[in-house]
Amino acid sequence: MISAFELPTVPSAISTESLFRYRVVADVLARVMMGTAQAVAVQEAAETAHVYFLEVGIARPKRLSHRTIYRWVRAFKRGGFAALERRQCVRKPGAKAIEPELLAFLKDEKRKDLAASIPELLRRAKAQGKYAGKGPHRATVHRALTALGVWLTVRSSKRDKDMRKFAFAHRMRMVLVDGKHFRAGAGRLRRVAFFFIDDATRRTLWVVVGTSESSELMLRGLFEVCAHYGMMDVIFMDHGAGFAAHDTHRVCVRLGIKPILGKKRYPEGHGKIERFNRTVWNDCLRGLCAVDVDPEPRALEIRIQHYIDTQYNTRNHESLPFKTSPEAHWNADPRPLRFAASIDELRARFSVTQTRRVSADNVVSLGGVLYEMPRGYAKTRITVHRHVLDGHIHVLHEQRLVRLWPVDLAANADARRSTSAQSVAADPEATAPLTAAAMAFSSDLGPAPPLALTKTTPKKQKP
Repeated sequence: MISAFELPTVPSAISTESLFRYRVVADVLARVMMGTAQAVAVQEAAETAHVYFLEVGIARPKRLSHRTIYRWVRAFKRGGFAALERRQCVRKPGAKAIEPELLAFLKDEKRKDLAASIPELLRRAKAQGKYAGKGPHRATVHRALTALGVWLTVRSSKRDKDMRKFAFAHRMRMVLVDGKHFRAGAGRLRRVAFFFIDDATRRTLWVVVGTSESSELMLRGLFEVCAHYGMMDVIFMDHGAGFAAHDTHRVCVRLGIKPILGKKRYPEGHGKIERFNRTVWNDCLRGLCAVDVDPEPRALEIRIQHYIDTQYNTRNHESLPFKTSPEAHWNADPRPLRFAASIDELRARFSVTQTRRVSADNVVSLGGVLYEMPRGYAKTRITVHRHVLDGHIHVLHEQRLVRLWPVDLAANADARRSTSAQSVAADPEATAPLTAAAMAFSSDLGPAPPLALTKTTPKKQKP
């Protein structure tokens, strides 16, 4: 069964902060889809140190409070991705700082009773006369205690967490993605294969091969899966370079897919993928270092895809009901596949926008490459459209997308310079403009105007 899938509407420019919030919301909603209560999912998300990727490529761990996660989830359910954009917050006038004595009391109470909430701490402080009146806001207390390094959430060990095995009942609810490194050809060249596996049916949907992990390789495989099998609800990845890239998560936002980055140093959560990697290594990958194997990535894709289609997907799988094959389990699933309205619309979703400043010499830098802009954009900020599948760069010029090309410095050195349009008159034979100074000179010192000749009529003679 096949059904049309309406792609979500997302902003043209996606900020790093909204992308980080979407990853957190996607993690919570995916856990809810797996049967976890929302309160438990929020609790687990609050206990996790989420990876926050900066624009300069630097990552740092970031912890979030329950209140923040609840607020982001509620905003996403109401307004979609656009509701996750950061809004300017104006601090209310008259906000008072926390007194040092009160702050010390709150710090000591929180360390004694880690499960006590901030409102409870404020009530204790008021009961002991630490402050009078309304008192500080709980958000102010939260920021102050966080700055002091006080742990605000209850730490639970692994044994206390609800880490149950799960498997979705229907296809394309979750797709697992992982990369496997291997050697190929007589030269034993390094290669990596990205496998896309359906969680419910264990069917391997697609495989792409490259020389290294990258977002381009990951997105090429994602495009092929969406084009041949439709959209998935959740995509599960690890923290590899191609999975944690901004481009990968921006495309997931544009496709309406919830991306999840698996927890580091937690092999129990990647059991299905690790078992698949061991099987595909023993059956196929370890034999690709033979002399007669072409080490080109596209040739390796054909070999591995042939093994997937003719052997792995058609072989009985021990984890499936009645030990059926992944292909038979896939074909028997009644859940309809959700495709985009057209392949052109799907391809258009695999483009990201970035804001860049055009230099004074009318070029823009993107990814270390200089691209020449159309005339008239020097020293302005523009929105660049970059297609992640082919790497083409476009800008909106005169109501249409114009492709940009890298600057050819050798050609520009010999090319003739054009004249500015403002310095060329509309009529090539037109004279210089008549200025006020020229008018005054002509009036005072110019030649006298010619006398006007009057026509006289001869008088009639008398007879």
